[in-house]
Amino acid sequence: MAGVSWLGSLALGGSALASFLLLFGTGLEFIRFLTLRAVFVEGAPEHAGVSWGGALQDPRVLRPLGVNAGLVLLFIIQHSLMANEAVKRWMARGFGVLQRSVYVSCTALSLQVLMRYWQPVLDGPYLWNACTEPWHTWLSLLCFVLHFVAWLVIFSIVLVFDYAELMGIKQVYYHCLGLGDPMALKSQRAVRLYSHLRHPVYLEFLLILWAVPCLPLDRLLLAALLTLYLSCGHGLDQQDYSYLRAQLDKKFTIFSSEELSRGPFLQRSVADKGA
Repeated sequence: MAGVSWLGSLALGGSALASFLLLFGTGLEFIRFLTLRAVFVEGAPEHAGVSWGGALQDPRVLRPLGVNAGLVLLFIIQHSLMANEAVKRWMARGFGVLQRSVYVSCTALSLQVLMRYWQPVLDGPYLWNACTEPWHTWLSLLCFVLHFVAWLVIFSIVLVFDYAELMGIKQVYYHCLGLGDPMALKSQRAVRLYSHLRHPVYLEFLLILWAVPCLPLDRLLLAALLTLYLSCGHGLDQQDYSYLRAQLDKKFTIFSSEELSRGPFLQRSVADKGA
């Protein structure tokens, strides 16, 4: 299979890289949106005398909830529709090897819209509220530790799933070298896993969504809708978990061997500088 001209490769590579940078920046902002803004909040006392029944009839509560529900549904529709096999085939005919990069860019843009136009509900009750002393400081710290561990696991799983391929960079790289589709080189166990799991960070995202010191109505809406969405796309079995564990162990083994191989080189460099 012939490769692509250097000008075509430059255009394709630049497009894939721009898509990756957009998603990377959006991911950092999404961490701030889901974790930092929800965990490190000032004391948020529940409005006295506000009942759940009264709040759900108050336009000051219903209006932002309606806007927020529309934003979440926009993200869900985009994320699900563009992951449909028929839509992916149509996009592949239109965008070629950039199909994954287009999907990644649209996902990042839908998340940007969600975060930019999200409306906090300031006049409603809380499902729970521990944003008062003496619980606020310690509970916020505990939630932050849980979120940190969850994000760390998410990044580890992304490495297992081959982040370059998830971002669409690997597809462009293989195409420019004339190597074809990298998915064609995947093992049957990997293809089986991908067909069962659209969202590889199910439990970790549930922890991030719900482990917060206080849960106002807007956060409750976000957590409930995304939990329902993630639950619909989660279908792992024991074989898939075994494959994930094996791949994670393999990544750590490769990383450890690379570190060990650098050890003697670093020792020689230090010795040479001290001589």
